[in-house]
Amino acid sequence: MFLVTEITAIGGLVLYGPVLGGADYVTGPGADGRVFLGALFELLLAAAVVGTGVTLYPVLRRQHEGAALGYACARLLEAAVIVIGIVALLSVVTIRQDFAAGAPGSDAASVRTVGRALVAVHDWAFLIGPNFVLGANTLVLAHLLYRARLVPRFVAVLGLVGGPLICASATAVLFGCYPQVSTVGSLAALPVFAWEVTLAVRLIVKGFEPVTPAVRRATVTA
Repeated sequence: MFLVTEITAIGGLVLYGPVLGGADYVTGPGADGRVFLGALFELLLAAAVVGTGVTLYPVLRRQHEGAALGYACARLLEAAVIVIGIVALLSVVTIRQDFAAGAPGSDAASVRTVGRALVAVHDWAFLIGPNFVLGANTLVLAHLLYRARLVPRFVAVLGLVGGPLICASATAVLFGCYPQVSTVGSLAALPVFAWEVTLAVRLIVKGFEPVTPAVRRATVTA
């Protein structure tokens, strides 16, 4: 599930290039097929995000039921915000097609304005979901895995560093310090990317570490 989120997130962003990169998309020839494929990638992304919460919940609840439920709910919230962004960009395609078909009242200036507004909805959804919410749920999951020693410490530390860092980066973007898609933003996202890939490979290859009764009692008590 974690590997699917990485592949589909990057694939969706690349495929959305034409609609995200130009204000004239709605009045031009467009690349609707790419946008539809990007939307499909992001639907798979949303499903995989929910899947990580669902599949990890039975394991995490043995460590702390409240935190496990919070993680699952945060993943659901992240997926819901992603879907909002998908709907916004699909709406841009609809506006472009209506304009190309000569729909009444579709002048170029107004459709460009609406198109830019819908792209802005996607951009804000991307900032809230796969940045702020992702950072929070990364921190919760990494904290649980670190306390319970379910994975090697260095794996959990990647999440403990990456979660707050991507939240801090999202805050900087929110206040206009640098663009969302930028070199600085990409560097800030690297620890979370490394955390999810490393965790995924670890779980596929070896699974969780066995938890001793002493560690389980200490975790539950804490």
